[in-house]
Amino acid sequence: MFNYDHEPSANTLAANLQTTGPLEDRSSGDEAADIAVSPSSARSRFSALAVFAILSSVALAALVPMFWLGVPSGHDFEFHMNSWMEVYSQWEQGIVFPRWAALANYAYGEPRFIFYPPASWLTGGALGAVLPWVIVPGMYMWIVLTAAGYSMFALARRWLPRKDALFAAALYAVNPYHLIIVYWRSAFAELMASVWLPLLLLCVLRIAGSASPAAVEGAEAAPDSVVPDAGSRVWRELRSMLYLALVMAAIWLSNAPSAVMANYTLVLLVVVLATLRRAPRILFYGAGACALGLALAAFYVLPAAYEKQWVNIQEVLALGVRPQSNFLFAVIHDPDHNRFNLLVSLIAVLEIIVLSAAVLTSRHHRNTHRELWWTLTAWASGSTILMFPVTLLLWKHLPQLRFIQLPWRWLLCLNVAFALLLTLATRRWLSRALIYAAMLMALAGVWHWVQPPWWDTRLDIREMAGNVDSGHGYESVREYIPSRGSLEAIRQNAPEVSMESEPEVQIPDSQIKGPRIKIEDWAPESKGFTVTVASPGRSVLHLFNYPAWQVDVNGRRVATTTQPRTGQMVVPIQAGRNKVEVFFTRTWDRTLGAAISAVTGLLVIVFLVLTRRKTHRIPPPENADMAAGI
Repeated sequence: MFNYDHEPSANTLAANLQTTGPLEDRSSGDEAADIAVSPSSARSRFSALAVFAILSSVALAALVPMFWLGVPSGHDFEFHMNSWMEVYSQWEQGIVFPRWAALANYAYGEPRFIFYPPASWLTGGALGAVLPWVIVPGMYMWIVLTAAGYSMFALARRWLPRKDALFAAALYAVNPYHLIIVYWRSAFAELMASVWLPLLLLCVLRIAGSASPAAVEGAEAAPDSVVPDAGSRVWRELRSMLYLALVMAAIWLSNAPSAVMANYTLVLLVVVLATLRRAPRILFYGAGACALGLALAAFYVLPAAYEKQWVNIQEVLALGVRPQSNFLFAVIHDPDHNRFNLLVSLIAVLEIIVLSAAVLTSRHHRNTHRELWWTLTAWASGSTILMFPVTLLLWKHLPQLRFIQLPWRWLLCLNVAFALLLTLATRRWLSRALIYAAMLMALAGVWHWVQPPWWDTRLDIREMAGNVDSGHGYESVREYIPSRGSLEAIRQNAPEVSMESEPEVQIPDSQIKGPRIKIEDWAPESKGFTVTVASPGRSVLHLFNYPAWQVDVNGRRVATTTQPRTGQMVVPIQAGRNKVEVFFTRTWDRTLGAAISAVTGLLVIVFLVLTRRKTHRIPPPENADMAAGI
């Protein structure tokens, strides 16, 4: 049906993007010699395995409170856990790529999996297939934090010695905003999007030719080096554009608000680099990567964009989750909202202050790391200003910007610059340790005095799993409910099928004197039952109506209606025995989106192979150091 392998792994992209060239000599000649060695080399003090071990240990340390206090139950915890449990449940029933969340809204259902990007719920479902549910959230966060650190290491290693790159990676993995996501928000999809942001910057810099210190320092090539001609340069830039497209697609498939931020980020970065390099072609490559990334993710993006007219999508901008309610230090008539907004605002301001000092302290890198410093500074500046009310007009009028919902969400992007610029600005490890300790103390302060995290126990998670296993279902969010559905009007314990004129109760068949109803199948994407009546009537299903549902009665397609008060599906029934079959169909938008993704994916693979061959045909340079820098 849909191929969810469109999402490349962070480790795969990082390996493809990792340089083996020489880096800037920042200390002694011995250290410079060590730096020039590939991370995977046996001569390297920090092998790839050692980097993984250190970053995974740092990620694990960030989760230590969970061993004593339980599982953090943040704002989105139940939403994600219920999604993961339902995905696994549907896998057990043979549905490989779920679209309809049958147990949402107490088993009335919703098209949640059409609108929510698949990467997080596929990952959570896969973990739930092999681990107890109480362990799954912690394992998910450990994997994602480790991957985020490794992604930052792939970026930082281009310009920094291994020890410094490792510090930047560790700082990024467990930066203060990530810890807010872990302990207060449980925004697992947004956390996954953070894995791809360092690779986004890395790909953009590669397109601009900033792949080596020689490029960022503006150093002239040695006389005996081989400089690639314009043709080979174009092939390399095209290849970098394709990698950037893969990163953009991965962000789309991770978290939609983060994808909006990534697209605006891409525009900013290519404009900055095109200006610095005086190379308008960079704008073309950025636009191409944006379009290709969208096409690769079309199997998700197109149905979500088209079918939003069939749900209450406007609820994503309800009071409390709209931009004007979530600028830093914003206050509304909701004490719980205000406490959390104060918490995140205090941490955001502290990060902005530290970052501002890092920008000033590292300003000498405007010459040695020109493109890197300016792109990080521009990105951090744009992310910062968008958190304040002065940008309200931008939030109202720039395309799709309002769907980011929470202006402080730009901390996700700001922390890429935060990790790198702080590393560039502080050379002493004691200074780095003191700064991070101060950030942790600030988090401990807001934990204690502003808003402690919420916690779930093993019993809480077992209850959630029980509601899924029993078919009772769970409460959902309003934005994915079909447009005429009403949570207030439905009855949670209503039977699967009842006649419209009957009370909604079930009695033994032996006592039925009127219509006879027999349920034959009640699967997530198909329902089957028979109704025997003496006169025509209408059956009301324990199911929200949605245009993708189709109904056959005695082998003939019939038009359904929607109960005005509840939004339930209503099926016309004729006198006699009626065999009713209800099935969730593939709409044209899902078919077209899957086709676009498949064709684009095939083209990207072909072009990657072609560009690899073209770049490999370049004659090897005589100077090995310059070969790594080209």
